[in-house]
Amino acid sequence: MKLPVRVLFVGINPGVRSALTGHHFAGYSNRFWNLLHQSGLTPEPVRAEDDDRLPDWGYGVTNLIPRPTPGIDALRPDEYVAGARALRRKVRRWKPAVVAFVGVTLYRAVFGVRTPIVLGMQAEPLEGAKVFVLPNPSGRNANYSHAEMLAAFTNLRRWLSRSA
Repeated sequence: MKLPVRVLFVGINPGVRSALTGHHFAGYSNRFWNLLHQSGLTPEPVRAEDDDRLPDWGYGVTNLIPRPTPGIDALRPDEYVAGARALRRKVRRWKPAVVAFVGVTLYRAVFGVRTPIVLGMQAEPLEGAKVFVLPNPSGRNANYSHAEMLAAFTNLRRWLSRSA
């Protein structure tokens, strides 16, 4: 059973492994799928290969920029601009309750924010949807510990529980 989109998870762009497998957050060191389950956002463990099951829980997943790269350094400014436009169209079409940016850098790029970002719910909406910032769960991200990442994902689950 497909539910309305409660949360649209947005990544910056596919990594090489995601492009090869055709599944979101598929990098060997990416913790996204484990964090979904550990935080209680999914009732059972899921893997990248299960990304087609996200709508069963009211979740969607997309990327700001469709072009795969080994890292974000290869992305061009015009790709961010085009990606933000496309994301706004997706949000207007799917009307998620929450757009969860999976990464502070991604949130900064879309909203043009230069000041420090606190993980969690943000004040400014995106096309009528609440905006939540999660840490990037890539193994390349050394900015947050696993505990900090889990706390952020758990806070999203708590917010969804309170607003249900």
